[in-house]
Amino acid sequence: MKTVLLAKALATAVKAARAAGQIMRANWHQPKRVNSAAAHDIKLELDVRCQALIEKILASAFPQIPVLGEEGITGDVTAAYRWVVDPIDGTVNYFFGMPHACVSIALQHQEKSVVGVIYDPFTDEIWTTTKGQPTRLNGKVVRVSNRTKIGDCIIAMGFSKSQDNLDQSLPHLIRLSRRAKKIRIMGSAALELAYVASGRLDAYIERRINLWDVAAGSLLVENAGGDFYAPPAPGKFRYAMCADNGKLRKKLQVDSLLK
Repeated sequence: MKTVLLAKALATAVKAARAAGQIMRANWHQPKRVNSAAAHDIKLELDVRCQALIEKILASAFPQIPVLGEEGITGDVTAAYRWVVDPIDGTVNYFFGMPHACVSIALQHQEKSVVGVIYDPFTDEIWTTTKGQPTRLNGKVVRVSNRTKIGDCIIAMGFSKSQDNLDQSLPHLIRLSRRAKKIRIMGSAALELAYVASGRLDAYIERRINLWDVAAGSLLVENAGGDFYAPPAPGKFRYAMCADNGKLRKKLQVDSLLK
């Protein structure tokens, strides 16, 4: 995609993210309608509504590009270009009144992200980037941290609640909690990646994660000077993941966890 079209795609994604974020803010103190609830997850009517709005705005500028979203698929997502959308990343936080959730939108070409936008409507912070360009936070270039000692680092970790994942992840969590300055489990993968990209976190690790959680944030991290390591995991659009400032992954000793 030519530079001028990347710029148009970025502007469109920013418009869509802000529009969905406005819905999140407008309904922040309103009762939430639950579409479905599992043991460790919640799906809201607002998730669906936000994705529908995002799709409408994206399609107005790029009607030919399909959308792969957490709340459903529109078009042929095996096409050369596709949008990857998480309309509310951190839905459980949002439902329980914790203002740590965001909108995540990426444009991918041949399954590689070329545009990334993450918008936090509660802080009014928007992270943006395109292929080959720096990562920006509210227009200002940001970079990953330069910390190299685990004992100086703040590390985020997430994990789904399957027995296998708990068995594999908890020993690493315990080990890292003894080594790192602090461990954080924050409940929004996209925001944690944005925080790595802007140096607030030094690394973020998750053994099993979905594409829509990381499609935008992975590009933010890489274009901010960090490393995003994500081997495929069992399941469609599933990955293992370690994002860091480019100085820590080997020291974190998580390769066995990500297999």
